[in-house]
Amino acid sequence: MAEVKIPAEPRTEFGKGAARRVRRANQVPAVIYGHGAEPQHVTVPGHELLLALRTANVLISLEIGGRSELVIPKAVQRNPLKGFLEHIDLLSVKSGEKVTVDVPVNVEGEPAPGGNLLEHLLNTLPVETEATHIPEGVTVSVEGLEAGAAILAKDIELPKGTVLAVEGDTVVIQVVSAQAEAADESGAEGEGAASAESGAEG
Repeated sequence: MAEVKIPAEPRTEFGKGAARRVRRANQVPAVIYGHGAEPQHVTVPGHELLLALRTANVLISLEIGGRSELVIPKAVQRNPLKGFLEHIDLLSVKSGEKVTVDVPVNVEGEPAPGGNLLEHLLNTLPVETEATHIPEGVTVSVEGLEAGAAILAKDIELPKGTVLAVEGDTVVIQVVSAQAEAADESGAEGEGAASAESGAEG
């Protein structure tokens, strides 16, 4: 994974008012954690950060006062209405260091015809990998799978140097028949109606 270089400035003002001023200047308040050091408070350009975050677990080289620090996103806060970045926590990493991250699960192919549906129990897969070689995602094929089939975490091929950070028997994707799902839904509705009737009688 290529590094994305982003400039950063130390942040000395705190509180809601200071954060609003930072965001009005198209910057994002950020905190860098890791390696037992005191958290570092910085600001980063909002547009450049937004572009970088299009890649899951992007490796960012923050340029702070003439030095570089490698970080990966840890927690991102967005405005629930407008979607712009409000704050980001970053994890400081070093080359060769192992980190635990969630990588996207990408699906290719189609299950067997006949109304079979895919149920995604996990959209991301927890893995342990080198901080500077985090895979952008893993790919699984569901081509021709029949209803009742399941893909377990241990069935997914991982890049070299990457291992599971979840039990191997964890179900990631399963194939269900549309008829079975419809029956489950109608059963649930029936139970709800019966409960309502019972409540009315009581």
